[in-house]
Amino acid sequence: MTKIILQLMIAAALLAPASAAPATAQPMDAAGIVGKMQQAFFYPGDSFRARIKMTLKDISGGERFRELTMLRVNMPGGDQKYFMYFHAPGDVRRMAFLVYKYAAKESDRWLFIPALNLVQRIAAKDSQSSFVGSDFSYEDVSGRNIEADTHKLLREEELGGKACYVVESMPKAAAAYKRKVSWIDKTTFLPLREEYYDVQNQLFREFSAEEIKEVDGVPTAMKRSMKNVKSGHQTVVEFSDTKYRLALKAGDFSERALRNPPGSWIK
Repeated sequence: MTKIILQLMIAAALLAPASAAPATAQPMDAAGIVGKMQQAFFYPGDSFRARIKMTLKDISGGERFRELTMLRVNMPGGDQKYFMYFHAPGDVRRMAFLVYKYAAKESDRWLFIPALNLVQRIAAKDSQSSFVGSDFSYEDVSGRNIEADTHKLLREEELGGKACYVVESMPKAAAAYKRKVSWIDKTTFLPLREEYYDVQNQLFREFSAEEIKEVDGVPTAMKRSMKNVKSGHQTVVEFSDTKYRLALKAGDFSERALRNPPGSWIK
């Protein structure tokens, strides 16, 4: 009897690890990873405000500066509204940029040019052109529709000591780049690095999130840059006075605000 009990105990011990082992986690698909990245980078906190210093650097060491305030509010259904007001230098002072971003269609974008007292609509075909002379495009500012690209998970690897998904995104229609490769932090889902390749499959632009801090509990890329690899020109963006979850309203983002910005938020 004792021998039978001992045999049963041994059998139970051998079977226990197999029966108690947790189910293998399903790997994330590439589109799901990019979706989480979009949420972490463009949508956190329902609303957002920051003072921004933009430094434009040429290959010879020359620098130009832009100072602006950025506001964002999330709307129902995944839509968003963005407003940017330029404080300095004098040639761009009072310039304003407004974006109505839609989850299911192309964004609407307007630029107010004070020297001409003109509100200019930014056509969809120009969404990938330079944003006020910087190395960032209009599309970089408010994000690109996930459905505009096909996404492929290339591998998983570390970048700067952080575990990352490496995802390749290829436009479904003609775009300013042939493909983009992104290193996305597995923990925060922020993009730490992005490489843009042209139609000859040569690297021509490079994005980097250089400093990430928690603001109101939200991991935030406080310093980021975009470099034109071929020309050597680079734009560095630094955030300060950053705040999430503000009492911003949709009315603060009307077209009228382009000429008359919401003074309580623009300082």
